[in-house]
Amino acid sequence: MSPTAPWWRSAVIYQVYIRSFADGNGDGIGDIAGIRSRLPYLKSLGVDALWINPWYKSPQADHGYDVADYRQIDPLFGTVTEAEQLIEEAHRYGIRVIPDIVPNHTSDQHAWFQAALAAGPGSPERERYIFRSGRGSDGSEPPNDWVSAFGGPAWTRLPDGEWYLHLFAPQQPDLNWEHPDVRAEFESVLRFWFSRGVDGFRIDVAHGLIKHPELPDLPTRGEPTDQRPRQHLDHPHWDRDEVHDIFRTWRRVADEFPGDRCFVAEAWADTPERLAAYVRKDGLHTAFNFDFLMSGWDAKDLRTVIDDSLAMLGAVGAPATWVLSNHDVMRHVSRYGRTTVRRWTVNERYEPQGPLDLELGTRRARAAALLMLALPGGAYIYQGEELGLPEVEDLPESALQDPVWERSGHTTRGRDGCRVPISWSGESAPFGFSPDNASAEPWLPQPADWGRHSAERQTGDEASMLELYRTALRLRREHPSLGDGALTWLDTPTGVLAFLRDPGFACVINLSTEPYRLPDHTTVLLTSGPIEDGLLAPDQAAWLVT
Repeated sequence: MSPTAPWWRSAVIYQVYIRSFADGNGDGIGDIAGIRSRLPYLKSLGVDALWINPWYKSPQADHGYDVADYRQIDPLFGTVTEAEQLIEEAHRYGIRVIPDIVPNHTSDQHAWFQAALAAGPGSPERERYIFRSGRGSDGSEPPNDWVSAFGGPAWTRLPDGEWYLHLFAPQQPDLNWEHPDVRAEFESVLRFWFSRGVDGFRIDVAHGLIKHPELPDLPTRGEPTDQRPRQHLDHPHWDRDEVHDIFRTWRRVADEFPGDRCFVAEAWADTPERLAAYVRKDGLHTAFNFDFLMSGWDAKDLRTVIDDSLAMLGAVGAPATWVLSNHDVMRHVSRYGRTTVRRWTVNERYEPQGPLDLELGTRRARAAALLMLALPGGAYIYQGEELGLPEVEDLPESALQDPVWERSGHTTRGRDGCRVPISWSGESAPFGFSPDNASAEPWLPQPADWGRHSAERQTGDEASMLELYRTALRLRREHPSLGDGALTWLDTPTGVLAFLRDPGFACVINLSTEPYRLPDHTTVLLTSGPIEDGLLAPDQAAWLVT
């Protein structure tokens, strides 16, 4: 990795789900004060930057992804002044700050949408959103058959008879990105935060901003098979070619500011080629590699994803960005802790198969971390994965808050299980998440055994997940082979992956059911589990000096 290359080509970025990271004022909800208090921990972990989930003013119908004012911090989390202080303090620790931005939709409480409601059908105010007349003789049927990502129809009818589009919750009306006001507003918002020192943005639903002008019904998708691989589907509202015009403009805005400001796209794409289109040289800088996250625990599947990703992204000069978990999917300790770890596809919710074996899931998660952090490019760590936190799969129904739960008619539990406040210290709730004198319980209940995963308990324990991550991140910073660059695969038996990174580094991961003898090496740098007689046990990984 060239020392002059932009930082984002090899950065390890830590995702802070702000509600669940650290509560500074004792109200049971994480906030900016909590993040500031944990900057020394993040420095000791060794991350390069923070991605912070939405902190803007919001009614919180979707926990901040329904933004009412993009230039204000929600009082739940703090103030703009506190955000500026956080950015300044993080920079002093050598940590960059990347907030979320939510451009596909606003809150229904946003001033624009309230003006659109008041102005009525046919008004200029409604042109900033997607309003349509209904189908049927009396307009009582939705304009098309689009469905919400949270369940149910993607349209809501108003008393005046018009329908408005919301690809997520009804409180999240979709913006009309063909309207010049929308484009100008978001360029202004980007400059507002760039001028306050943020180092980039994670772009929510980057693949969804442009809709087919005729709003046609959804096409039929065939299931991919070994004989018929994944193909791009011309979809009326996901991953349309015109979206890249928006991001070319955003790239020019970022380039107005010093310091290698960057974007990372949440772009769910059908194929690696479609993903690569987001990160061409005049577009966004990076994009999450969800193919890697969605892979099964299978050597062939993982190698195919790695090869395809590196080839397609390399063709446009972009680095890969690897990720194992985030705030929208089941934590990977729990995905991997099943006898069957199946691959899943874009726009599908992962459903685990069989009972959880937490010991198995933890062993595989340790190996997966070493694989991810050895691959060329950058990586994202979701808060708590460095503590080995599993999905909380038994939250009481009365505690569930994700809009998916309500929108699905209480048939899909939603994403709350990966959002439970993390554990810092102690043996009882709130496990250091809130101050000792907190006035409220954490916004989601923590399991009674959360203390065994706490940062306090794991610190100094060389066998812990936390110390594995700390060591891996330190070695990654120190070793000249790691970060951006290339890899060379080694010949291995079925079920084992091994590759070289020049100069003098090898990563081996055993996904088979039999021990594997490590290839020739001079030093074992790090392993995910004990090595005996030079044999790498199943579900383990090793970093070697060659």
